[in-house]
Amino acid sequence: MNSEAACIFFKDLYEASTENKVNDVINKDTFLFGKTISWYPLDGNESNFGVIENQQSSPIAALIEKITNAIDAILMRKCFEVGISPKSSDAPRNMTEAVERFFDRKSNNCCEDWNLSSFRQKQAEEIQIIASGPRMETSLVIYDNGEGQHPEDFEDTFLSLLKGNKAEIPFVQGKYNMGGTGAIVFCGKKRYQLIASKRYDGTGNFGFTLVREHPLNEHEQRLLESGSLKNTWYEYLKIDNQIPNFPIDSLDLGLNGRKFTTGSVVKLYSYNLPPGSRSVISRDLNQSINEYLFHPALPIYTIDLPERYPNDKNLTRDLFGLKRRLEQDDSKYVGDYFSEEIDYAEIGQAKVACYVFRNKINDKSAKDTRETISREFFKNNMTVLFSLNGQVHGHYTSEFITRALKMPLLKDHLLIHVDCSKMNYVFRKELFMASRDRLKGSDETSKLRSSLAETLSKGKLKDINKKRRDSIAFDSKDTNELLKSFTKSMPLDSELFKLLQNTFKIDIPKAGTKEQTKKKKQKKQEKKEQFHPQRFPSIFKLNRSGSEEKPAAMIPLGSTRSVKFSTDVENQYFDRTEEPGDLTVSLLSFKPNTEDGGDRQGAPKQLSDVFNIQKSSPDDGIIKISFTPNNMLKIDDMVQVKAILNGPGTEFEERFWIQIVDKEKPPQKIKEEEETEEASWGLPQYQLVYKEKKENYLSWDEFEKNIGQDMDFFTIIHPLIAEERLDTIYINMDSNVLKSYKSKITTITEEQIELADKKYLSSVYFHALFLFTIAKQKKYDVIQDEKEIELTDFLKDIFSSYYTEFLLNFGTDELMSALAI
Repeated sequence: MNSEAACIFFKDLYEASTENKVNDVINKDTFLFGKTISWYPLDGNESNFGVIENQQSSPIAALIEKITNAIDAILMRKCFEVGISPKSSDAPRNMTEAVERFFDRKSNNCCEDWNLSSFRQKQAEEIQIIASGPRMETSLVIYDNGEGQHPEDFEDTFLSLLKGNKAEIPFVQGKYNMGGTGAIVFCGKKRYQLIASKRYDGTGNFGFTLVREHPLNEHEQRLLESGSLKNTWYEYLKIDNQIPNFPIDSLDLGLNGRKFTTGSVVKLYSYNLPPGSRSVISRDLNQSINEYLFHPALPIYTIDLPERYPNDKNLTRDLFGLKRRLEQDDSKYVGDYFSEEIDYAEIGQAKVACYVFRNKINDKSAKDTRETISREFFKNNMTVLFSLNGQVHGHYTSEFITRALKMPLLKDHLLIHVDCSKMNYVFRKELFMASRDRLKGSDETSKLRSSLAETLSKGKLKDINKKRRDSIAFDSKDTNELLKSFTKSMPLDSELFKLLQNTFKIDIPKAGTKEQTKKKKQKKQEKKEQFHPQRFPSIFKLNRSGSEEKPAAMIPLGSTRSVKFSTDVENQYFDRTEEPGDLTVSLLSFKPNTEDGGDRQGAPKQLSDVFNIQKSSPDDGIIKISFTPNNMLKIDDMVQVKAILNGPGTEFEERFWIQIVDKEKPPQKIKEEEETEEASWGLPQYQLVYKEKKENYLSWDEFEKNIGQDMDFFTIIHPLIAEERLDTIYINMDSNVLKSYKSKITTITEEQIELADKKYLSSVYFHALFLFTIAKQKKYDVIQDEKEIELTDFLKDIFSSYYTEFLLNFGTDELMSALAI
């Protein structure tokens, strides 16, 4: 095929908007040029179907592989341009180092300057994602100005599957070549994918090929039906037994701000985008890519076209990962963010960042706020993100917040990011599938989950959750009065009591005694000095003695203790995107107990050999490091530690000793001699909520602001389920159901109003109590539209769907009368 014909053929393929248009081009052009297209199986293997089909489970995750390949290609190009072989010892050891070396911090290509819109957009032009075709059958173009390939190398690079061309290159994400084929399965029904490239140095021709799923002929179809043929396969196009190619200086491919000269272009025809990403890709798809590329090495452009959305004025947006969006100084969504960094012998190092969203944004309701946050930051239902080199490799949903952390108040308002880049390789490789889009069901995954839950269940996140709980808590004498009358009339040997006892921790009062609630003495809170944070630290000081004679911490075996430091640096110092700081801790010396040190395996080489370490973000002038001794340490061992707080041009150092002591004895139970009032037997409290503020009760606005859930005329209850138990039932006393019930009483008196309120309250409370109890006892799972929903939402919906109206308007007497008719 001559160069002119190849050029026409490529342009026709590139301009084809859908997979059906590609069919037309193949039939028309090959007929006009008198050439026969030959198709060859990818990787030279007709059994490639399983390798390609069994990769990413979602079209977004598959698309991310294309983008990470583009980032790899640009870093590879930079490496070649400075005369370094990517596989040599002179090459960067990781992706972060590659970015720092290849993008000079002192030039306009400086990655620090990418925080400025103009520089970021200029760099983003190097990787572009462009939409084309009909709005409901979008095709996508992915361009990168990377290393590119010669046509004769296509079969060993783009068209190979398991050759591992990048396996020996430490600073790239892709290793085995197969990831780039994952997107093919989402390319319409025929799986068309156009690949084109020219080498970065301008040598050689511009080459291209087309990949598709092999269409079975009648004979092959019969073989498949008989079982003689297991599957079809994927194949690529050659003409005259070669990858089609032609010379170019530049091509107009509709790129933003440039023409194509070198690099690579991939077009995915009729790409099966999920419903939430089918609108303007510079908005909707942009958000999804930001989630999956939490902290990409390079910025990226997403571009839609005026002919597709003529009324949208913002069709071009750069993206630089969700981390940057979350950590904007002017964020109206994020109320607070912080990190906990762990260093465990088995797991290695992992940084866990928590982003806590506000319950209400500006004048929006709690419901609108929750929906906005979900749309902007949880588009793909990913609450806990596990990333490697900035790319998300697996996730948990919000069930981790409710079940593992047992913090339901934060369920819709907490995003957690776990950076796995510095984990031990042996541990990390057991976490993720080769497709890099989901977690394995391994022992290591379970270990990570439990360690993550343990780390976050204490410390700052625990304080944030408690603060939200306290903001909606009132002492309720009304609850105790209601429960008193209920429990007095319940026989302790009844089946009803046994049912409750199996679900709730019920303390039965001893005969002849009265239980009283303890009155806790409120300690006078010392007036805390106002903290004035600095951008960079000028103070880093151990809060107590750290000498060998007076160690900074005496840690019992099997326990955890913290060492605290005073500082004046701002809370986000370790986590901010621009000019972040760091805290390093290391082992200085180890003094074993001489009486018990003879049979040791050897002196520890690093601090994680003897301690599991957890470092916390600064918190209003305090930095905390927690230490948990492992099995190597014995009683009376002494460990000297060095802590360094890093800052631009300045380091602050503190040295201190830690002593290991005997295990703690369990505290003895002190007999309570005080008499107390009758208790509620461990049954859940209820809290009344009114539209307007009343003394000792919550208003709708307070409830929405502090609990992050909506409360309006159509809401009856909100059951708060914490740690798998029904903790509190919030009851709306200004619901339409109650108002309607009262309106039917012709001449209503204060006494009748009180009776109506009591009937409503007791009906709702006890029916919610027993519905919860039965659901837990029977271990019911609630499914709605093929999706499991939480018991909280189920109970809330049940009472808002005519059930409460039925309870109020049809008592036992009315029902018996109806049956007697």
